[in-house]
Amino acid sequence: MDGFGRKIDKFIEQFIDRGGYNLVMEGLKNTLTIAVLGLIIGIVIGTLIAAVRVVPKYKTLPKVLNAICSFYVGLFRGTPMVVQLLVFYYVLLPIIGVKMTGVQVAIWVFGLNSGAYISEIMRGGIQSVDPGQMEAGRALGLSFTTTMLQIVIPQAIKNILPTLGNEFIALIKETSVVSFVAARDLYFAFNSIGSNSYEFMVPYLVMAMIYIVLVVIITIFVKLMEKKLGKSDRRK
Repeated sequence: MDGFGRKIDKFIEQFIDRGGYNLVMEGLKNTLTIAVLGLIIGIVIGTLIAAVRVVPKYKTLPKVLNAICSFYVGLFRGTPMVVQLLVFYYVLLPIIGVKMTGVQVAIWVFGLNSGAYISEIMRGGIQSVDPGQMEAGRALGLSFTTTMLQIVIPQAIKNILPTLGNEFIALIKETSVVSFVAARDLYFAFNSIGSNSYEFMVPYLVMAMIYIVLVVIITIFVKLMEKKLGKSDRRK
């Protein structure tokens, strides 16, 4: 216990006395920013791709778009997130001459990666909606796009809400690799505290607890949303 007590004392010294909490707060902010914005970008991209994938392939344009979307999904699902970060930050950006911070790069890479997974989730959600909904919308004179956006996709999102929650949780946990592109996330913050004190046990335990708390909060939030949507469906 004395040894563990000394480890705690070292952590408190680094966290409070030497201002480590500032680095942790910055890391927490960046972690949440990357995950939230990455999820939003992923939902937008995933919805567009899913809409393309379910469009009838009677004409050439839908076939070409479907092939492009299939390549996109295969590319991002077939390579690790860290590889995508490294290629984007150290290869693509220097080639095109664009300067972005590590956090900005992480947001876009996480969004593009998430879009590939959400597209398959959303496609399953769209296909789970009664085909009669699309037929009813078209019978009322609505276009395919309008019917999809206003009738089908909102119902699909209700069906896939728990899976979207899991995707958000996955993004939160995967932010631990963004330090490869010089982004200061939670892992970077606690690893720095551990490096400064030459003691990693307590910093890593605290970091793990913070991740667990974030996951629990997200899980509760998703369940509350499910209940709220369920009540609105019952009122109908």
